[in-house]
Amino acid sequence: MIIVVDTNVFIGACLGTGASSAVVASCLQERNVPLMGAALLAEYEDVLGRKSLFARSRLSAGERNELFDIFLAHCELTRIYFGWRPNLHDESDNHLVELAVAGGASHVVTRNVRHVGRMELRFPQLSVVTPEKFIKEHAK
Repeated sequence: MIIVVDTNVFIGACLGTGASSAVVASCLQERNVPLMGAALLAEYEDVLGRKSLFARSRLSAGERNELFDIFLAHCELTRIYFGWRPNLHDESDNHLVELAVAGGASHVVTRNVRHVGRMELRFPQLSVVTPEKFIKEHAK
């Protein structure tokens, strides 16, 4: 299954959150294919550089970077050639939906369902779900 993993899910995995860890693990085990685009990559790099977020992380900075490198190796790099502008509440989240549409993803997995799921421009084939819901519905 092709999915978009929002940065908040990857950060949750670094902090040891069960469902977020399971989503990332499903990608590393090649049960799901995560998409990665330029904007999402920049966001991941920015957030991973914020030391304050990881004060209670079980992983060191080196381990987080190694996990990110391994995760990236499993990602399908996807270019966005058309900006759909789904008009999300937070403009900076539009790239998640655009990446999902460009790469043919079935899900955007995020902890920010309230905002990302409220797009004005709808894509019927795309579901916006929490890590818990994704794992519950797609556990094997």
